[in-house]
Amino acid sequence: METKITKKSAYTIIEILSNKFDSQVAPIVRADLTEIAGANEKNIILDLSACRYCDSSGLSAILSANRLCKNAGGKFVLCGLHQVVERLVAISQLDSILSVVPTLADAEIEILK
Repeated sequence: METKITKKSAYTIIEILSNKFDSQVAPIVRADLTEIAGANEKNIILDLSACRYCDSSGLSAILSANRLCKNAGGKFVLCGLHQVVERLVAISQLDSILSVVPTLADAEIEILK
């Protein structure tokens, strides 16, 4: 199992359990996102606390999640970025379009604003 999904009343949390968010994990996350969006969920927190590495397919899945939430009129929050992943997000200039917070607790506060 590469992901864990927790549904709350106002949002859904997807935790990446793998230490790599790469071409092996990204399709699983995309399938989870499709299922969540199909259930009319519009607010998603993506927790990358366990991830120490992310590649372009992981970034693409992150952008897909952000787009799904925006199109549904909801919010997408990314949290738990390790230094290497945070640097990749910054280099890709995604930190300017994504809501990124340090912890899951911060993400839960942010999504309810």
